[in-house]
Amino acid sequence: MKKLLCIVLSVVLAVSSCFFASAIGEVEGEISDYPVIIVPGYSSTNLYYGESLEAGEAVWGLDFDHVLERVLVRIADIALGLGTFAFDDAEYITDVLAEEMVVLFEKLRCNPDGTSAYELHQDYTDALHKNNAYLIENRTDTMYRQEIEISEEIAYYIGHENIYNFSCDFRMGAESCAAELDTFIQSVKEHSGKDKVNLFAVSHGGQVSATYLALYGHKGDVDNAVLTIPAIGGAGIAHDAMMACFDFDEECLLRFIENGTMTEENYNWLVKANQLGFIDTLANSLFPKILPAIGYWGSLWDFIPLAQYEATKAALLDSEESARLIEISDRFHYEILPSMPEKFAKCIENGMNISIISGTGNRILTGMNENSDAIITVNASTGATCAPYGKRFADGYVQINPCDGKDKISPSMEIDASTAYLPDNTWFVDGLFHGMTYKDNYTRILMMNLLLTDRITDVYSDANFPQFKYSTNASHTVHTAFGGCDEGILSDEANSLVVTNVCANSNVRILAVECDGIDLQFEVDPSEKLLPGAKTEIAFTGDIPDVSGQVVNVTVYYAMNTITPIGYRTQAFRIVNGELVEDAGDYADSEATMPFDGIIDMNVETILRGLGLKEVFTMIYSIVNYWFAQIL
Repeated sequence: MKKLLCIVLSVVLAVSSCFFASAIGEVEGEISDYPVIIVPGYSSTNLYYGESLEAGEAVWGLDFDHVLERVLVRIADIALGLGTFAFDDAEYITDVLAEEMVVLFEKLRCNPDGTSAYELHQDYTDALHKNNAYLIENRTDTMYRQEIEISEEIAYYIGHENIYNFSCDFRMGAESCAAELDTFIQSVKEHSGKDKVNLFAVSHGGQVSATYLALYGHKGDVDNAVLTIPAIGGAGIAHDAMMACFDFDEECLLRFIENGTMTEENYNWLVKANQLGFIDTLANSLFPKILPAIGYWGSLWDFIPLAQYEATKAALLDSEESARLIEISDRFHYEILPSMPEKFAKCIENGMNISIISGTGNRILTGMNENSDAIITVNASTGATCAPYGKRFADGYVQINPCDGKDKISPSMEIDASTAYLPDNTWFVDGLFHGMTYKDNYTRILMMNLLLTDRITDVYSDANFPQFKYSTNASHTVHTAFGGCDEGILSDEANSLVVTNVCANSNVRILAVECDGIDLQFEVDPSEKLLPGAKTEIAFTGDIPDVSGQVVNVTVYYAMNTITPIGYRTQAFRIVNGELVEDAGDYADSEATMPFDGIIDMNVETILRGLGLKEVFTMIYSIVNYWFAQIL
């Protein structure tokens, strides 16, 4: 039943449509006249095998007709495999899938030393053929244009003729891709007649761009470089895949889908803690069987985070036959990556703006227990120091580097940005999932201003864009802040609790508010209807301690006219109101303690979680408990 529920919900969410009205016109300041190069995410390049593009065989990009043909040819094997899989035997079905995938990826295979087994070509690599205006005029499809939604908004300000799409052989390591980017930048400069470019990089493109800046930034060819959800130091999901240690977090997967579709119904709590082990079994059986096809791609090795790199290398690479591949990836991990803070700082000193936007607050989707955007750990993306997922630094924690007295600790006390590659030029968005930059109004507007103007030079340039922010994706329904305080901060300056409806379509009513950590009472008016985008100020009473370095969690319970009529969102706030409390140790639990937790024992909690009812009971009890306290 759990399998069926999760599969049905995932399909419903994946195919659901969501209409998002982009707020064009929110870029402030003088618009840059430099062309923008989009450096896209992983595997965005079309690769061909053959003597010419026209007569070549496309070897990357699924041909669905071919896939359907192969499914029909192997339909009996697939049926038998699914039958055995129903009895927890994944070997047969994964053998069938692996055989087909190895054949599909054959032309993409690399030798153990990391060189391509076949001579492959890209479509085009020059600026003219990668220019948006040229592509729109000369191609009927959009397969050669990257990040279409964001590209369209950028074009509103600078025109499609000033947007270029970078491509590279994504199988190769970051150093090789960075060299290709340098060549492409020279081509764009020549084609546009400009002496500099702006870079907008996404995910793998962030790693490529960061490597480019470390190796070629001294040339001064870039004005603004904006790296969003970048895989600078790798991607946790790559480690889980290469080592076949998948432990999928299905609740995180559903939240990922909810954010991607910007759905305003909250399904994820229905399956919280109901882990579907059959997905893990399938993935862990399948991936080792396809490693011969993709296991020597240099880019995958550069994706292995430094902390796991040596163990993964020892397990999967032969030191002799893969000596060249090891040498290249070692150079990335031990020379290029550690040099980035110094090289970035030098670029900024020479007049360049480099900005990093990272998603936080999620576990790695495939199991790694680290704070991330579900794909890339926060540490790999930014260099920041993080508590393990589900934990926070203990009360009284002191940041590692002083940073001239600047506060670099996140409101949830889960992140210490003082160790980041760029402590003053990195923005952290709690709840932002990988690839969702355009789906979050705050992140989208920040990114556009960073890319197209020179007015924001660090996290202190504009109070509207604080270093730490909670996601405003519509799927989160509400956003909470204390009036009179900075984002995520609580002090005596707080004059109300400001709750904003971040939905695009749904009205919201606040049913209850509770605070875990200190005793605050909130005066909720459930008759007040918040329209999309509207906010309300909720009065509160209670004392805020005269201390700093202590975390409280505020949970807002709400009702809305959707399939899931009630829901909640918890946000952490750090008290900054006096002397720092005494350091309480290494880590504390980051999850809020709810009133319902105080009346059930561990056995009851285990049963309710197993039935998928823990969240429902928690919400109902909290709302009833709040109003019972008001009556008394």
